[in-house]
Amino acid sequence: MYSYVARQPIFNRQQKTAGYELLFRDGESNAFPDIEENNATCRLLVENFLSGHSSLAALGQRCFINFPQKSLLRLQPLMLPKKQVVIEVLESCEPNDQLLEAIRQLSQQGYLIALDDFDLDPRWQRFFPYVHILKLDLMKIGVEAACAYLADHRHHKLMFLAEKVETHEEFMQTYEAGFHFFQGYYFSRPELVKQRLIKPERMVTLRLLQEVCRPQIDVDRVEQIVASDVSLSYLLLRFVNTAERRTTVPINGFRQALIYLGEERLKVFVSVVATARAARHKPSELYALSLQRAKMCELLAAEGEGPIDSRIAFMTGLLSLLDGLLDQPLATLLQQLPLEAAVTTALLARQGKLGILLELVTAYERADWDSVRHASQTLALSAERIGDSYQQAVSWAESYLAALPG
Repeated sequence: MYSYVARQPIFNRQQKTAGYELLFRDGESNAFPDIEENNATCRLLVENFLSGHSSLAALGQRCFINFPQKSLLRLQPLMLPKKQVVIEVLESCEPNDQLLEAIRQLSQQGYLIALDDFDLDPRWQRFFPYVHILKLDLMKIGVEAACAYLADHRHHKLMFLAEKVETHEEFMQTYEAGFHFFQGYYFSRPELVKQRLIKPERMVTLRLLQEVCRPQIDVDRVEQIVASDVSLSYLLLRFVNTAERRTTVPINGFRQALIYLGEERLKVFVSVVATARAARHKPSELYALSLQRAKMCELLAAEGEGPIDSRIAFMTGLLSLLDGLLDQPLATLLQQLPLEAAVTTALLARQGKLGILLELVTAYERADWDSVRHASQTLALSAERIGDSYQQAVSWAESYLAALPG
């Protein structure tokens, strides 16, 4: 299953790309589909941002995204990273008090606001203190009228974007009038981007992994993600209540779990739960192996010369089968996770002490004794300790599998 988005570049006065407008598509025809505009916006957000694919759609540039009235009143743009997007208020929006309050809140949160296809309606002028860009459609209002409007409204400290620039002459007219940005077929037609769509439950998994991979966990964000999915909430609480160091009082809420576990153990538990969620509809052996690798890496991390951070080792082992669990290339998935460089290098290249440790663990699984011997010598680990850690990891993984809902 694939998602589709068309992107059209927006250029600055130096004719360098300043961003892309993202246009929803539901197939390869590269034409706007017959779909209600709010549904189109929601699908664009889910398929191109919450799925972790915004880098494919925008190549690191700001994304200009159309938002209809309903989405703005619901403050849906708050779901997106404010440094990566420009919120376009669609021309179909009604400039009423409710919309003004929504735009004010978004602007105060640090989002850039653009009025799309602005038709010079004076009712929008009270929005100007919270708006950053006016997009003037040259085909709708004419080049002369657009240039005249800019000249009359420079004092508002707005930036002006000339939209639907079709010819070199139109570009030069708007450039000389002082427009800041330019968009249209003269520069580039919308380019269709096709990408494999991650299933909704796997998007939740990826978002959860993104949070626990950060250097400092944001409890509020993790709680919000977990609370949005009943089965995920149940899984997390069940894991905590069946942990090897049990509480005397059962944990019934996420906040209570945090108080008991502390941040570092919480990261471990949440990462395990996220991997469990990724393993839904997958052979249980794949999930068991990811748990086993994680624990074996953790146990061996503190051994030998120059010990490795056991938390990082655990995460490395757990993520080593993420490609199989999410049906995406590992390199693509790792781009979406805020991992330390040592973890990424270990997972993709098996380099560094962490990479050698992961290679040892995987070599032991496949009974590649020459590779085990070489890695164990590099890390100063005894054969006896490696064998013991393997048995402990297998037992630990089995106990966690037993805690999974049937």
